[in-house]
Amino acid sequence: MNAPNRFDALPHFATAMKAIESLKPTEPLYLVQPDKFAGAAKQFLDGFPGDVLYAVKANPHPIAITNLWNAGIRHFDTASLGEIEAVKSLFPGAICHFMAPVRLPGQAKAAFEKHGVTDFVVDSAAELDKLLSETGKPAKLRVFVRLVAQLGGALLEMSSKYGCRPEEAAKLLKRVRVAGAAPCLTFHVGSQCLSPFSYAQAIEIAQRTIALSGVEIAALDIGGGFPAAYSGQEPPPYHWYFDMIKEALNTLGPAKLNIMCEPGRALCAPGISLVTQVVMRRGDRLYMNDGIYGSFDEQRFISFDEDYPPTGITLDTRGKAKLLSGEKLPFRAYGPTCDSADVLPRPVLLPDSIANGDYVLFGAMGAYTVSSRSPFNGYYPDSWAVIG
Repeated sequence: MNAPNRFDALPHFATAMKAIESLKPTEPLYLVQPDKFAGAAKQFLDGFPGDVLYAVKANPHPIAITNLWNAGIRHFDTASLGEIEAVKSLFPGAICHFMAPVRLPGQAKAAFEKHGVTDFVVDSAAELDKLLSETGKPAKLRVFVRLVAQLGGALLEMSSKYGCRPEEAAKLLKRVRVAGAAPCLTFHVGSQCLSPFSYAQAIEIAQRTIALSGVEIAALDIGGGFPAAYSGQEPPPYHWYFDMIKEALNTLGPAKLNIMCEPGRALCAPGISLVTQVVMRRGDRLYMNDGIYGSFDEQRFISFDEDYPPTGITLDTRGKAKLLSGEKLPFRAYGPTCDSADVLPRPVLLPDSIANGDYVLFGAMGAYTVSSRSPFNGYYPDSWAVIG
């Protein structure tokens, strides 16, 4: 059964063009597409051989969480007490998993006692000791030891900060078992992973760790990293990932093993688009109403697309939205703040007819946009509409 719709007050439109025609937005506008949230969730719920956890950090906004809940997601990868409380305030029946290897003092205790969280991650003996001390009931816990998985294939690696090698992980698994908790393993192959084979390699590392420890694990969380399809960058289809994972799991261990994954970007990126407006054009420069301190923070990472091919839109004399025409040229896009660093790191390709007041539509903007925006200089994008 779907959750009550908390966003009935948001304006609804058939298309992005209709939204622009009607609202003529002068502030950045997030366009929510529930059907794309539903489609992304269905691919994982139907294809992945285990529990699907939404990585809340990718987009913790109630709109994203609610759309994914309505699409059937019931498990959530939460990395802080704040994320747990955000999910539970919306859906008390949600199953939260505290998957951060290092937690602030007292957060494990609060998560366990107030919110019934029983899954936790560690990558050190010190954090394991703290977890056991704060919760006090190891028999109720599943403790996931995080492995290093620096394998390449991902645009953003996720193993330089957290994780341990198989030898150290094997020792931690033994300690978890002796303490009376259920020993488990996890890893993260990196964000926007374009190589399905990386998951098979990481599962092989998990297999080696299990052999070193002599411990039968209760669950394996293969982490996130599943890619979103961005303009100019088409990842392999998800079924390639799922098939590779299933094949690798056949060599791992008992059939009863609980398998989990933590997609974030893959679940929320397709479901939100962004409408920005050109405040001023100066030659090949566009001064826009959103930038690095708003929805484009992640674009600082130079490993993403070589260019951004968004859609240029204008309003004609009758106020009707239409696509801009003309040869596409590279423009430098600056955000609205007074900081000279507020510029997208690579050019955007737009028709040479673009002018003051025109709009630029960016697709697949649901991940690491809303979650990383800031109110720097008094700008904070937070206007919403629903399309579809």
